Amino acid sequence: MGNQCVLGLDIGTSGCKILAFSDTGEILQSVVEEYPCFTPREGWSEQNPEDWWNGVQAGLKKMIPMLGGKTISAVGFSGQMHGMVALDEHLQVVRRAILWNDQRTGKQCDEITEMAGGIDGLLSVTNNRMLTGYTGGKILWMKENEPENYSKTKVIMNPKDYIRFKLSGAIATDVSDASGTGLFNVKERRWATELIRKIGLNPDIFPKVVESTDAAGNVSREAAALTGIPEGTVVAGGGGDAVISTTGLGLIKPGRIGITLGTSGVAAMGLSAFLPNPNGMLQVFCGNAPGSYSAMGVTLSAAGAYQWFRNALGDYEMEKAKQSGKSAFRLLDEEAAAVPPGSDGLIFLPYLTGERAPINDPNAKGAFLGLTARHSKGHFARAVLEGVAFSLKQVYDLMMSGNMDIISDEIVLAGGGANSPLWRQIFADVFNLPVRTVYGSAEGGSFGAALAAGVTAGIWKNLEETVPLIKQESKTLPIPQNVPLYQEQYQKYIQFYGALKWSFS
Repeated sequence: MGNQCVLGLDIGTSGCKILAFSDTGEILQSVVEEYPCFTPREGWSEQNPEDWWNGVQAGLKKMIPMLGGKTISAVGFSGQMHGMVALDEHLQVVRRAILWNDQRTGKQCDEITEMAGGIDGLLSVTNNRMLTGYTGGKILWMKENEPENYSKTKVIMNPKDYIRFKLSGAIATDVSDASGTGLFNVKERRWATELIRKIGLNPDIFPKVVESTDAAGNVSREAAALTGIPEGTVVAGGGGDAVISTTGLGLIKPGRIGITLGTSGVAAMGLSAFLPNPNGMLQVFCGNAPGSYSAMGVTLSAAGAYQWFRNALGDYEMEKAKQSGKSAFRLLDEEAAAVPPGSDGLIFLPYLTGERAPINDPNAKGAFLGLTARHSKGHFARAVLEGVAFSLKQVYDLMMSGNMDIISDEIVLAGGGANSPLWRQIFADVFNLPVRTVYGSAEGGSFGAALAAGVTAGIWKNLEETVPLIKQESKTLPIPQNVPLYQEQYQKYIQFYGALKWSFS
């Protein structure tokens, strides 16, 4: 022990993160490579899979020389879920990938639900509604709107699985990412072949399914030359980011709620056994440990909303960041921290790309409400942070409603947004619960992917053995005088969607 490490590759929406984790439980290095996202029409969201691959190559070329000669024992994978990567018979990309936050498939989702026998019929097979972000609707959309592309398609992959394919030639997905296609029998951990045929799709286009800690292949000679990872290195099954991020928080069994502030927001908890999903209000997916499951609710704009605000209104902060060495986000945090809790009544609805949970409405729109002449940029920045916290509080309330019989007495916060002390305090005050961050929590899915890869490599016997490695880094307690103020603001927040829904169509 001591000279091995594993890599965790997270194919996110704004960029890929690559993390190296030692067999003694230390993060050795972490690099990020950004790439573009395309919005050819309102509500559409696409990326070029080759941009992911170019980002991974660039990141690995930077990282591997910094590892001090440590042996890379395995590579693990995480990535944005639900994306549709279509490959032809020559295993070339057919079209740009349609992403998780794309909202074009409402018609197809309704068709799939109807052909499955309605909501009850669909839930009896998949335990999940067919949401517009899911892969299943995208495939049917391509068949109906781009028949030439569909006829060329021989394999459908999720984003992280495309990178594994480029590294190893393996054509596979894992049970957690497969769950997010909406065409997977979650209870039985297999493709819902009968449903796939019923909706007119070919079951043969779906890859084999493995458990997250299973070996799925080995790094090829060609990929080794391009990346620096030794030929033959084991590549693991990995997991969808919303699920494997909770593994990286140590939330393998029921207990604490984990909230991940990535581009999207995820409130999730590990489950030790399959549970029904009444009315499909949450997402219940296969977990990363064999036989485990995960219950979650996903909002479409979390840290992504703050990134939008920075890009749209933060030119001054971005320029100042170049001069000061501080990040533009930290500068915006400073402006927001100078504003009273509650943003002097300004409330933000973070529905920038529609919404999935707790309201399933692809047409929902974002908004600032309560605007007056006294509001400054700091008020807007703080309102964005508070609005995201309110949206995830709604998901949390749904999980606490009794449907899943879940109890939590603290929040474990993760993702890039967890780096902000101000945002951690806002979450503690909005939820009126202690907020913890843990070792690796800011690394998102790449950390969970590395832990799973360590199990694949035999460094740890199972994922439960990795939990002691995930130590507390910070703890934030609610400020008592802020709690009633935020409770009042929250009650206004949850009423605004219903009041404005008429205008979203």
